[in-house]
Order: sequence, then structure tokens, then C-alpha cells
Amino acid sequence: MKGAKVRLYVDQPLGEGQLVPLSRDQAHYLFSVMRLNAGDSVLVFNGQDGEWRADVVEAGKRRGVLYCEEQTKPQLNPPDLWLLFAPIKKSRTDFIVEKATELGAARIFPVQTDFTNAERIRRDRLQAHAVEAAEQCGGTYVPPVEDIRKLNAVLDDWPEERALIFCDEALTAGSVSKLPPSPAAILIGPEGGFSETERSRLRGMATSVSLGPRILRA
Repeated sequence: MKGAKVRLYVDQPLGEGQLVPLSRDQAHYLFSVMRLNAGDSVLVFNGQDGEWRADVVEAGKRRGVLYCEEQTKPQLNPPDLWLLFAPIKKSRTDFIVEKATELGAARIFPVQTDFTNAERIRRDRLQAHAVEAAEQCGGTYVPPVEDIRKLNAVLDDWPEERALIFCDEALTAGSVSKLPPSPAAILIGPEGGFSETERSRLRGMATSVSLGPRILRA
């Protein structure tokens, strides 16, 4: 088996004998940055068909083609657990998305709370961070990152079958309820915490959990 150190997410079907055309950016990364050539191998995944070893059959500055040889990992999807979070500073929001991907979030929802500092996000940029995190951590699944919505609007449309776990910084240590089974979602708040109005509504529909006696830096 040929060695392959580079992992690449592709938006193409994968299977034995499948040809995978590369985008211009992917070709630049593989052949100009990573210095791969025809005959070298790459590990590819698309979030649905597991991980595959693919050989480079065409290498150019602006395009390239891979050939799928064999599956190296089966598709492994995470538990049905969503993450809802209030965006913070740009680099730290990127960090949240990266770590949520690595830890196995199934979907990622930025929400705007009463005290959220950021009213806008670049969803495409955050999705790219999720892809990069999956490439680097060895996962076969990339969680979709949704557009930012107001928390109240999200709660208005909340699916009855999905439990909501509310990380309440105001709770004291030890006051943790029994966690519900999946499907579920975890909600974490902004740098200023949740407002009393939000906290009152959430305690009426969610399982509240404590974050311990100390407030961690956002």
C-alpha cells in the first residue's frame, strides 16, 4: 500500500475506480504547496463514503485528477448532537468551530443572543474551518455550519423530539440534572452570559447544567 500523508475533503462521489477531478485551489494545494506528483497518493473523504486512498493521475498547476484505489476507513458519523453557540471574537469563533468539528458535533448553529457581540458571521469561512479541522483530525464527517439566527427564533422553531442542554453559567457547581439521550443539542452563551429573560425561557424548556464554580475565558 502506498503511503499517503495528505488528507483532502472533496465534494465528489467516492468509490473504487472513481475519478475525482480537483478544483483549482485543491490542485494548487496538492501540487504547488505539498509538492505531490503523478503517482503519489492522497487520502480523500466527502462526508458520506468514508475515507479512500486515491492516486494522482493528472497533476497540473490549475487542475488535477485523482483515482480512487481502496477504502481506508468506513464512514463514521457522530452522535446526533448539535452545538448552538454565540459568536465571539473572530479568531475565537473559528476555534469553537474547529474544536466542535474535532469533538464530533453533527451540526453547528451560531445564534445571536441578547448579549452577543457579533451580529454577523462569514458562514462560508466557518464552514471552511470545519473542513480543515476534519481533514487534520482524521474524521470522515464534516458538520454543516448554519447561518446565524436570533436565539428566540431558533427556540420558536425548536423540534419537540430534540432535547436541549443549556449550559448555565449562573448555576452553582453540583446542580446538574440527568442528561437526556440523543437527539440533543448543547447551547453555550456569549462573553456576557445570558440575559435573565433568556435564562427564564431556557429553564422552562431545556435541561440546565452547571459550568462549575469558575467562569472560563471565552
